[in-house]
Amino acid sequence: MSDLTTLLEVGGPVAALGGGAAYARAKHPAAYWSTVGLPVSTVRLLSSYGSVMEACGLTVAPSRLRVLAVKAMTQREVRPVPPRRGIIRPTTTGLRIRLRLAPGQEPADFAASAERLRHAWGVHAVYVTTVKPGVVDLRLVGYDVLRRVRMPRKAAHGPLKVPVALREDATPFVRDYRTIPHQLTLGATLSGKSMYLRHLVAGLAPQSVALVGIDCKRGVELAPFAPRLSALATDPEQAAELLPVLVNEMEDRYDLIKARQSIAPGTPNEEITSDIWGLPDHERPVPVVLFVDEVAELFLVATKKDEERRDEMVTQLIRLAQLGRAAGIYLEVCGQRFGAELGKGATMLRAQLTGRVCHRVNDEASAKMALGDIAPEAVQAACSIAPERPGLAVAGDTSGGWSRIRTPYLSLGDAAETCRESAHLVPDLPALKPFRPDVPVRPVETAAPVFLPRPVTD
Repeated sequence: MSDLTTLLEVGGPVAALGGGAAYARAKHPAAYWSTVGLPVSTVRLLSSYGSVMEACGLTVAPSRLRVLAVKAMTQREVRPVPPRRGIIRPTTTGLRIRLRLAPGQEPADFAASAERLRHAWGVHAVYVTTVKPGVVDLRLVGYDVLRRVRMPRKAAHGPLKVPVALREDATPFVRDYRTIPHQLTLGATLSGKSMYLRHLVAGLAPQSVALVGIDCKRGVELAPFAPRLSALATDPEQAAELLPVLVNEMEDRYDLIKARQSIAPGTPNEEITSDIWGLPDHERPVPVVLFVDEVAELFLVATKKDEERRDEMVTQLIRLAQLGRAAGIYLEVCGQRFGAELGKGATMLRAQLTGRVCHRVNDEASAKMALGDIAPEAVQAACSIAPERPGLAVAGDTSGGWSRIRTPYLSLGDAAETCRESAHLVPDLPALKPFRPDVPVRPVETAAPVFLPRPVTD
């Protein structure tokens, strides 16, 4: 009887501890990783590093000098040599290890064994990145960071840089307009496309940039950001008037660059430029980011009379995509579908959009429109996004690389408040003044909203 009592006294706290760990792992994975997962995975990695590398085929035969030394000093068998391992660096989401490749190895060998390493060391995922020739980084992610998105505190900020989402390897996905000037974002209804656009607008609002919107859904997506917008078109008729103005602005900027290129003898090389970023600060025009929501509305026509207007708008969009980068004009094109069935010029415009972000779509053809021509293997990943995970997307570019990302939740009220606080940063562009949206006067007291916004991420 006393033994049973002792067993119950010991087993009760152990069961409570195990239940608490299971609860933390399910509800608070970051806290569980920091307290339990990190030490367990570190011990597992240190104790099994050599054997795991050998089982995965990531070891090489030892050098002759090593063989002779082992035979001369010991009687043990000479075993294959694993890659040299650096210091294990813990992070809030996992571990990082730097490896020096053995002669004859390449990073692709480790990438092919990532799934084996994940199971061997008991982590959520393993990612391989090349640091320099002969050196790779293994990033071990301890839990599913996309289930509840928390952006890193240290994310790349700068002119025309917006950390808009989190990658599956726990690194921030940064929208850099100077690196990837134009982008296509696709997604079905309630897929998180609007949340992604919301983050972009809120991230650019505090910067010295002109924000221009074309929202043919009567402005329901972009109208809340009106205090920060330099121009807004809410139907195809207004868009047909706005786009020629942007094209003229682009041509004026090219004239400015050409005037600068009338190089006088003795001009320093650093003052010779082919885009606005080479101009002196006092001469450089402010960059412009054009947001086009539901781009298909610009292509669709109801009567033959509207076809001419449609063709003019598409031509102007293509010109902006082809020539706008050097003039500091960048495109962010959003829609549910975007393919050749929209009409003449759709494929040509899509070819100019370097970046691609594909949220959940309704059919495989839509995923192929976004990713099929740059990363065919990413199409299946986009088609497997579940409706229960809004905000999850596949991001790629014309380099062929791609990754899963997820946008954190940002309420419409918070994004609109950021735009209101940044309203004084709206640049003075005389050509866009006729298209400046009317900003309603903010009431002193506002009633509680009847409908709360539906969260897009957990």
